[in-house]
Amino acid sequence: MVDPFGPRPASDDDELAEAGAADAADAAGVETRSATVGADSHGQRLDKAVVAIAPEFSRNHLQSLIEAGHVVVDGAPATSASRKVRAGQRIDVTLVPTAESRAYRGEALPLAVVYEDEHVLVLDKPAGMVVHPAAGNWSGTLLNALLGRDPAAAALPRAGIVHRLDKDTSGLMVVGRSLPAVTALVRAIAAREVRRRYAAIAHGALAAAPFSIEAPVGRDPQVRVRMAVAAGGKPARTDVTPLATYDGFSAVRCALHTGRTHQIRVHLAWRGHPLVADRLYGGTPALGIDRQALHAAELGFAHPIDRRRLVFRAPAPADFAAAWRQLTDQPLAE
Repeated sequence: MVDPFGPRPASDDDELAEAGAADAADAAGVETRSATVGADSHGQRLDKAVVAIAPEFSRNHLQSLIEAGHVVVDGAPATSASRKVRAGQRIDVTLVPTAESRAYRGEALPLAVVYEDEHVLVLDKPAGMVVHPAAGNWSGTLLNALLGRDPAAAALPRAGIVHRLDKDTSGLMVVGRSLPAVTALVRAIAAREVRRRYAAIAHGALAAAPFSIEAPVGRDPQVRVRMAVAAGGKPARTDVTPLATYDGFSAVRCALHTGRTHQIRVHLAWRGHPLVADRLYGGTPALGIDRQALHAAELGFAHPIDRRRLVFRAPAPADFAAAWRQLTDQPLAE
């Protein structure tokens, strides 16, 4: 499947090494190339010689093949990229595909479907599931599940995925099942016509009055895996409604006006109230929760084809629900 939205992040070089040499024997149609070292290549590093055999692959990827035992010199696996080759030696390279190229495959993974028709799929994503394949998560993702459930999704950009939830955020997502639906949903999200409400549990006591956080969100220049409120970031607004405070924790409802990466997590942490168990932004486990305490509880949008107004609500998973009940009897979404 080709991603029309552009290339995904480059794969980690360790991915193929972790796959192991056995993958090559099991993979159908894996190409093997052979060459004999010439006099002009005598004394060269092995990885440089392998690049000459398969120049369309990156040197990093070919080095990972060497480390995984997919390169054989004179009949014996050679696992050191810096090894020097000699004239007359035969090199056999098994070109196992990159982890990224194998990511866009269907997998038989369970999905909690809330609503479905020929154009739209609404599902309740569990905490722990990555939405789109990326470095370190090339399988077991929502995209893999969608392709496994409906192979026709391979013809759609990102298998119909039009927005994301973080890996450890649970709750509602909408997926397009036809190209007109995907196009319309992307436009609706960009126009801020999709209603998304979250339940969250934050550290600290929040004042009872609702408030808005309007602060730009961009990549943290100090820690690249994090986002931050930054002057050069994209505009972002989160409306926060505190529902209850007890024993140093607050149950809140959040409404997104924009959908920046980690937006709720960043905004609340910036105000000094990181989410419970959100270690990336300063939260610590509490109330029986060991992952960021964030649940996409409500999703509303106009059907992309017939324009019917659709509203869905999802009960929280057990860990979040138990923690929520310790703070308030208020419903997760209204």
